[in-house]
Amino acid sequence: MTQNKTQPTDASVEDYIASRASAQQRADCAELMALFKRLTGDAPRMWGPSIVGYGCYRYTYASGRTGEAPLAAFAIRGRELVVYLACEGEEPKSLLSRLGKHKMGKACLYFKQLADLDRSVLEDLVVGSIAEVRQRYG
Repeated sequence: MTQNKTQPTDASVEDYIASRASAQQRADCAELMALFKRLTGDAPRMWGPSIVGYGCYRYTYASGRTGEAPLAAFAIRGRELVVYLACEGEEPKSLLSRLGKHKMGKACLYFKQLADLDRSVLEDLVVGSIAEVRQRYG
């Protein structure tokens, strides 16, 4: 069975942010880091070369494939930041409608800067995502 490419590493979170982020993104990353640390109680750790993750959970798919993933995470993707969210159900959809200027993929929330978002709604989305992951995977 193939191994998940996104594994925790010992790379420096600070070096990653310094090498990839604009001044505005550095400020936004600092705010995201404080939020994620407060919500998870965990220190940041690099997952693969480009994801800043907090905490860890093990998953098993119906196919039998297993792996580990961060409980909460974000990344710098060019001019955008992305927050990874488990975002299923009506409540997250309602929150997304009030979040502000963003794009949402299946599990990726893309935005240009935190100033475009309602931070309390973002926090509610992250809290809900963490709860959903914990409920689903323990």
